Amino acid sequence: MVAAERTARDLAAPGSVVPHWREGLAPAVLAPDYQRIMDALAGGNGPGGEAMDCRQLAVALGLEPVPAKVEGVRSKAKRLAARGWLAEDRPGLFSVAAGRAGGS
Repeated sequence: MVAAERTARDLAAPGSVVPHWREGLAPAVLAPDYQRIMDALAGGNGPGGEAMDCRQLAVALGLEPVPAKVEGVRSKAKRLAARGWLAEDRPGLFSVAAGRAGGS
C-alpha cells in the first residue's frame, strides 16, 4: 500500500513544480512538457542526443520556431538546468546531464 501511495504522489501533473535532480530520480516525475524536452535532448526527437539551442529544441518538439514558442521552451530548459536535470553547455545550448535521461 505504501508503494502505491508513493507512486501516485511521485508522478507529476501538468503545471507541477520541477524537483531538484537527485540520484535515483527518473524523468517520469517531471510534468509532460518537461519530459518531452528531456526526451528530445536525449535523442528521442533530436540529432542523436547532441546539445541543442532552444530554437532547435522547439522544432524537435513539433512547435513552430516563433519567438513566443522558443521563449517558452527556453524558460522550461533553464528551469531544468537550474534544478540539475540538464546541462547548459554554453549560454542557450542545452544537453541532458550525464545519468539523467533514463526512465521516461
